[in-house]
Amino acid sequence: MLRAIDHLNLVVADLARSVKFYTEVLGFVKTADVTMEGAWIEEIIGLKGVKGLVAFVELPGGGGPRIELLQYVAPAGVVRPENSRANTHGLRHIAFRVDDIAGMTARLRAAGVTLFSDPVKVPRGVVKFAAGDKTLVYFLDPDGVILELAEYR
Repeated sequence: MLRAIDHLNLVVADLARSVKFYTEVLGFVKTADVTMEGAWIEEIIGLKGVKGLVAFVELPGGGGPRIELLQYVAPAGVVRPENSRANTHGLRHIAFRVDDIAGMTARLRAAGVTLFSDPVKVPRGVVKFAAGDKTLVYFLDPDGVILELAEYR
C-alpha cells in the first residue's frame, strides 16, 4: 500500500539557477546536495556513464514532498519545448497552496518569472472545493516546468 509521496524529480539544465529560483523566489529551503554516479544509479535509470548533480529542496515546516532538482552532467538530456504546454501528455504541473496569491504573483513578476495570466478564480459551478473558492495561476520555472499557485478562501 502506498503511504505518501516521497519526492518529485525535476531534471534541470543549471542546478545553481534552479536552486536559486526554488529557494529565493518560491521560498523553499535546500536540505541536501548529492552527486550521483556509478553502477547503482546506472542500473536504476537504465543509462550508462551517469553523473548527476542533485539538490533537494523542501518547504519550511515540511509542507509537502521534497523536490529533487537533478542536473545530468552526463549523459546530457534534451529540451522539449512542448513540455511547457499545458496540454502535452504526461506530468504537466505541480501545484503549491498559498495564502496570498496576489502577493506571491507580484513576487514572481518582480523576479521576471513567466506567468500564463493573472490569477483566475475557478467558477463555483465547475468544481466545489471543500477548502472554499479556488483562485489559481500558472507560471514557468527556469527550465519551463509548469507550476501553479492555488489559493482557497
